[in-house]
Amino acid sequence: MSLSTDAPRPAFPFITIDAAGQPSLIAQKCTACGATYADSERVACGRCGGRADVLESFIPASEGVLHSAVIVRRGFPGVEVPFISAVVDLDGGPTVKGTLRHTAGFEPEHAAPGQRVRVCFDDALGRKDKDGNSYIAHYFEPVSA
Repeated sequence: MSLSTDAPRPAFPFITIDAAGQPSLIAQKCTACGATYADSERVACGRCGGRADVLESFIPASEGVLHSAVIVRRGFPGVEVPFISAVVDLDGGPTVKGTLRHTAGFEPEHAAPGQRVRVCFDDALGRKDKDGNSYIAHYFEPVSA
C-alpha cells in the first residue's frame, strides 16, 4: 500500500499547511514571560519554565531582520554550494534558521546583518520520503528581491 499523496509535507514541525495547501510558519509564545519559539509542540517554556498551559500558538510575521549568516562553500555530496545559512529575527518573534536565497551573490556584503528579509516556501530541494512524498521548506529572501 502506498502512502504517497499529491500534497507536499512540511519539512519541519514549525511549518503548517492549511486545507488550501498554503504553507505558513507556526510558533509558540509563553504568556508568562513573552518568550517565542519556532515550535508547535513545546511542553514547557525554556526561559521561565512555564508548562504547556502558558504556551499559545500563533502565526508569526512573514518578515524580519537578518540576525546573522554564514556563506557555506562546502557541503555534503548532493548539496549544492555555495548557499547562505541565515538566522532571522521575525518581527514579533521567534528567531528562525534557514537558507537565504536570491541574493546578489555569495560575498559577506550580500548577507549583511540588519537587512530586511521575508519568509517564502518552496520545494525542499527535490527531497522525497520513502513513499515518494515531496517536502516543502521555508527560505528567506531579501525584501527588495
